[in-house]
Amino acid sequence: MDREAILKLECIHCHSELGVDPYSYVCQECGHNLTFVFDYDHIRDRWTKADLQTETDRSIWRYLPLLPVNQRPERRGLTVGNTPLIPFPDAAVRYGMRELWIKDDTRLPSLSLKDRASALGIQHADEMGLDTIIAASTGNAGASLACLSAYHGKRAILCIPADAPPAKLVQIRQHGASLLPIEANYDTAFDLARDLAERRGYYCRNTGINPILAEGKKTAALEIAEQLDWEVPDRVLVPVGDGCIISGLYRGFEDLFKLGWIESIPQLVAVQAEGSAAIVNSLDHDDPIRSVSSNTIADSISVDLPRDGEKARMSIRQSGGFGITVTDEEILAAQQILAAEFGLFAEPAAVSVMAGLLRLQSEGRLESEEKLVLLITGSGLKDIPHAQAALPELQTLPPDLNELEAFLDR
Repeated sequence: MDREAILKLECIHCHSELGVDPYSYVCQECGHNLTFVFDYDHIRDRWTKADLQTETDRSIWRYLPLLPVNQRPERRGLTVGNTPLIPFPDAAVRYGMRELWIKDDTRLPSLSLKDRASALGIQHADEMGLDTIIAASTGNAGASLACLSAYHGKRAILCIPADAPPAKLVQIRQHGASLLPIEANYDTAFDLARDLAERRGYYCRNTGINPILAEGKKTAALEIAEQLDWEVPDRVLVPVGDGCIISGLYRGFEDLFKLGWIESIPQLVAVQAEGSAAIVNSLDHDDPIRSVSSNTIADSISVDLPRDGEKARMSIRQSGGFGITVTDEEILAAQQILAAEFGLFAEPAAVSVMAGLLRLQSEGRLESEEKLVLLITGSGLKDIPHAQAALPELQTLPPDLNELEAFLDR
């Protein structure tokens, strides 16, 4: 990015202003989260849709003029971005709407959307001269950081709840990261990672405090808009835990709106598990966000106190959106529907949006003329045990042709 395009960092709570160098994770006055402030006139004068059409890089780095780093990474062979936006016209008719699209971020290198944030965070750390990056995670952010740090030659340290899905822990270890399995929940792991970063001078990739991460996640919104030829959807359903993904999506659509590239910002619908619904509770009762005791199979969105909750709440409100909750039973049922009817195998947190769609349909809250996007954030291979537990017991068969035919006929 042209450094003149970054005006400042601003606190979302007290509106204090900070420079971008030296870099701050949170407001020095009140401790709340920060957001980047761009000079859109400056960007508009130097970057156009025509420039983007001639850009051959299909990764998130095609949007460099809107990303708060100086340059693209030297190594870009492991592509982050350019995931498909898949139309499902028959399903749209079945669910009573004009268009239904699925943005499938399970195609990214570590099989989750978190690669968008990790890629930008690693580049930012590199430009700050830092080689060690630490993060707390329920699994996906950790696997993402481990994967991309291995590719870019960085050291990754992950504070992960010890009861995270085994597949995610294996993925982190396979990539050679330093894994710290904490006998506590995500919120405690978050605090420990933040304190270690401060004490030892590591770069902190904690979702929910580092404003760079939302800037990486916003690239999903930039891709959705470009893939729809700048005719944005009416609604986007988003799985929500810490709140960083939905605030990042809002930021991406807001960037394009302020540049004059799109005519409106989609309504953002936050989908949370009933057992971890701090943000939706806050929206429903118009109260400040309060901690909950999270309990859900959807580990990637299982959070007691959403660290980016205030920004998420603002983003949802400003988009004209709202929040809904779904049960674990609805999530598991939606997982099978998404796999069997759409051909997409996603983890419980990701399929919460499919459960949310079914909930909206059952409540009569879908519009016949609307265009809707589901954001699928992580692969079902991340958590096989929950998917397996929801299926009937597997019946083995003898190696006999007649027996196989009899089974098929039954």
